Amino acid sequence: MQWHSFSEFIAMGGRGGFVWGAYGTMAVLMLAEPLLARERHRAALAAIAERMADEAAASAAGGQP
Repeated sequence: MQWHSFSEFIAMGGRGGFVWGAYGTMAVLMLAEPLLARERHRAALAAIAERMADEAAASAAGGQP
């Protein structure tokens, strides 16, 4: 395809809404995934730390490890 102006390029032969919408959706998802993964990682570390603290307290109180 050849475009003679920037507006023709953006219009993508009448399919610009679909094309740019797909690019936009993918960009948002690619930005969101690392942020969500970092939050899940922090939650997992907090759960591990909490469990270790519970086990240490139980062990110190004479309970089963």
